[in-house]
Amino acid sequence: MAVYIYSITFKDHPLRLDGLDGVGANPSPLRTVTAGPLCAVVSDAPEELRPKRRDIGAHQEVQQRLMADGTVLPLRFGYTAPDDEAIRFALEERADDYADRLRQLEGCAEYHLKASQDEDMVLREILSESEIARQLNDGIRDGTADPDAPLRLGELVAQEVRARQEALASGVIEALRPFAREIDSGEPAGTDFLSVSFLVNEEQDELFLATELSLAHQMGEGFDFRLNGPLPPYSFS
Repeated sequence: MAVYIYSITFKDHPLRLDGLDGVGANPSPLRTVTAGPLCAVVSDAPEELRPKRRDIGAHQEVQQRLMADGTVLPLRFGYTAPDDEAIRFALEERADDYADRLRQLEGCAEYHLKASQDEDMVLREILSESEIARQLNDGIRDGTADPDAPLRLGELVAQEVRARQEALASGVIEALRPFAREIDSGEPAGTDFLSVSFLVNEEQDELFLATELSLAHQMGEGFDFRLNGPLPPYSFS
């Protein structure tokens, strides 16, 4: 039977799995597969596995419980193996890599930060600070601009927005970098200009949070900072 894999730990982890449900409509009990110094937390895989809210929540709850008691190498939702033997083989084959990564993650949690800026605010800034953009906009509004003016204005605004948001993202990351062991930048979605994960040691946790809050206050209205964490270090596993 296929096996669903939640995470990898050292075998001396407390592994408090009581009271936790696995994934699937009829979840199987959680158990462990051990090889050498490592241990995988698993359950029998359900016949159908889809990213439903209940199953994602169950997967996350296992990670949070394990993380509360020690270091965990979390796998993202959906990982399966053919059987226990395949998991043992993987743990043995990559024992040094897994052990090294667990040691690197010791005492750390992930924080994921997203940020966006009000679109009207950005446009007002560009029209205020760019003479070319302002002239094009005025000409379009009073009907004296060339027919291609809207296209030129749109391209100019898009370039300005991209440059400004890249600078903003870089500034935020650099301000928080001293408090992070590792950083993983993602591609922002929608109106966000920033989507980045920080691996933060518990000794730097308070300084990281205080600095993020200070940045959000300094940038003021028109900016929306959303910080999620502490999380299992998915981005750094």
